[in-house]
Amino acid sequence: MRILAVLLLLLSTSAWSASQEVDPELREALKQAFAQSSSFSDRFEAEVWLTDMSGRTQRYVKDDLERIEILRTVHAEAARVDLPVDLILGVIHTESLFNRFAVSVVGAQGLMQVMPFWKKEIGREDDNLTNIHTNLRYGSTILKHYLKRSKGNLTEALARYNGSYGKTWYPEKVYRNQKRYKD
Repeated sequence: MRILAVLLLLLSTSAWSASQEVDPELREALKQAFAQSSSFSDRFEAEVWLTDMSGRTQRYVKDDLERIEILRTVHAEAARVDLPVDLILGVIHTESLFNRFAVSVVGAQGLMQVMPFWKKEIGREDDNLTNIHTNLRYGSTILKHYLKRSKGNLTEALARYNGSYGKTWYPEKVYRNQKRYKD
């Protein structure tokens, strides 16, 4: 049964990547995302949130400095694109289990499993998608774009993000993981 599920996932993901048309609006949003960026209102808020989330993610990211860098960047990117930070953390948990070097069978890379073709599309071919800041900038921008495109329907946006448009298994998985990171 598990093998069948993996095969279905691979088929849906590879079908998406083969048929994905580049959205010019998303290409522009990604370009602009690299021209911006902090997010905590004060030091106390930052310390409380980072301590809490660090404890929740320690099992996945053993290195303290890397874990804090991931969390700070997630918080900043969530604020930048006006998405809930727990949603971004839920996507990361689902996509890579916080492994910034993760690579999927279809070539998606990093924490948020971004497809490398986006680098060429926005004229940033030298970007490293395993870089924490770069990956989260791309992934957050792409997710926000799909949320706008789906007129606020988060389930549809998450399915688009994953390449499983019309199905709900991926959004449901993200929602379950998102609960782990609710304040």
